[in-house]
Amino acid sequence: MMRIVHLAPPWIAIPPKHYGGTENVIYTLVEEQVAQGHAVTLLAPGDARTSARQVSFFTQSLLESGVPWQSHPKAFYHMYKSIEYVQKHLHDFDILHTHLSSATDLYVFPLTSTLKLPHVTTLHSQFPFDRIKDEWLGDADTYYMEWISRVPMVAISESARRQEREKFPLNFIDVVHHGVDFKNCPPPAPAEDFFIWVGRIVPEKGLDLAIQAAKQAQVPLIIAGFVDLGIPRARSYFEEKIEPEIDGQLIRYIGPVNGEKRDHLLRRARGLLNPLLWEEPFGMVMLEAMAVGCPVIAFRRGAAAELIVHGKTGFLVDTLPEMVQCIPDVNSLDRNAVRAHAEAHFSARVMARNYTRVYCEVIKRSLALVHYPLVRPARPGEQPDAELLV
Repeated sequence: MMRIVHLAPPWIAIPPKHYGGTENVIYTLVEEQVAQGHAVTLLAPGDARTSARQVSFFTQSLLESGVPWQSHPKAFYHMYKSIEYVQKHLHDFDILHTHLSSATDLYVFPLTSTLKLPHVTTLHSQFPFDRIKDEWLGDADTYYMEWISRVPMVAISESARRQEREKFPLNFIDVVHHGVDFKNCPPPAPAEDFFIWVGRIVPEKGLDLAIQAAKQAQVPLIIAGFVDLGIPRARSYFEEKIEPEIDGQLIRYIGPVNGEKRDHLLRRARGLLNPLLWEEPFGMVMLEAMAVGCPVIAFRRGAAAELIVHGKTGFLVDTLPEMVQCIPDVNSLDRNAVRAHAEAHFSARVMARNYTRVYCEVIKRSLALVHYPLVRPARPGEQPDAELLV
């Protein structure tokens, strides 16, 4: 049994009501760690739902309470109070697990620079973080490397680790793929005559290519996604490239969906079309599809080749014509075998056990390197000051 404290980003509730990739992963990991017998504390806003012990410093996640992404003071307050809490309760924990997914998460690193507790962070997104949508790019990431480069970091795919190492001197110690809680996944269903696309409607997700593939193959396509109208390129992409193609028959748009509705659609779809146009660090929607038996046809970008077994759980392609060519072939795939492979390699149980391995390695390295005094439980008769390993 390990005593784990997670510091969650404060922007989106855990679990999220709608979209929130990092928050879904944190929720799944925390719940599974509790189920496996670990003592877990979650530092998160008060609207989180968790089986772990929860510590909060305000009642509602920031976006839910109307705080815009560009406003950082309350996010900093969450980070500062969380690290202050950990400092005051060092003897209650074996390791701190933080999660880097947006700019305000960078504050964790100077705040933990003298923390007397082993610390590991998962990189959920991509550098650089010092940017505002597509409008502005700063250079603060470079300055923060003073602290970030010393923290053991976990990548969410081999692809992500390769990409991020080319940008900054990051201290990657392992790769842990995300996992799905299969207890909450409905079983595969017989395929119905439609394909599906799920996600954020932005150019790099390739929805326009999925529409072209469906039209060329003459198969119905259901689009379940949302448009961030606050991002000009997302709005123009939808209005110019997607909306004109929606006819309500061959191409249907149903808007954003929650997890239950998403699973209901995926388990009945013939397949998920995922023509990525960027090196996505993971691609959770592919795993969510396979978890309910839905095969995936994806461009060979980012982590797709780490998730999909070509010819067994879906198909990896390089061009639009290849995607069109593979569409009829999904009927030959065993939907139960698709789910079984996903469960064997990408379950919450596997993810949590992999993180336990990471924690043990981080603690071992911390004791060996001793960059700063580390806490250990006091022996009988010792004074508190004697609880530092120096």
